[in-house]
Amino acid sequence: MKRIYIIGSLRNPKVLELGNLLREAGFEVFDDWMAAGPIADDSWRDYEKQKGHTYAEALQGVAAEHVFEFDLKHLNLSDMAVLLMPSGKSAHLELGYMLGKGKPGFVLFDQEPERYDVMYKFASGIFFKQEDLIEALRSTL
Repeated sequence: MKRIYIIGSLRNPKVLELGNLLREAGFEVFDDWMAAGPIADDSWRDYEKQKGHTYAEALQGVAAEHVFEFDLKHLNLSDMAVLLMPSGKSAHLELGYMLGKGKPGFVLFDQEPERYDVMYKFASGIFFKQEDLIEALRSTL
C-alpha cells in the first residue's frame, strides 16, 4: 500500500478530518505531526526568544533539528503527498521537496483562491473536492 503524507498547517483541524477520510478510503496516511498542536511553532519561537536567539540561531538548535528530522524521515518514507490548503510557507516547502524527489504531490484547496498562482502547475494535480482527490490518489497507485 502506498503511504500518503498529509502536508498542512498545525492550525488547520481539517488535516485530521482529511487523514481520517483517506484512512476510511483504504489509504495508509501519515499525519502524526499534528500531535504537536496548533501553537507548537509559536511556543518554540517564544522559547528561543527567551534564550536570546535569533530565528537563524533557533533553526540551528536541538529542538528545530529534532522536528525537522522527524518530518523529513516521514516525508522520505511516504510515496506521495497531499497539501491541504490553507497552508503556509513550511507546507509549500515540504510539497516542493516531495515533488523534487519525483514523488506525486497533490493540492486540495478549501475554496477557489482569491489570488491565482501559476506555480501550482508543479503539483501532480489540484482539487477542490475530496472525492476528486481520492479518485486521483487511487489512479496513482
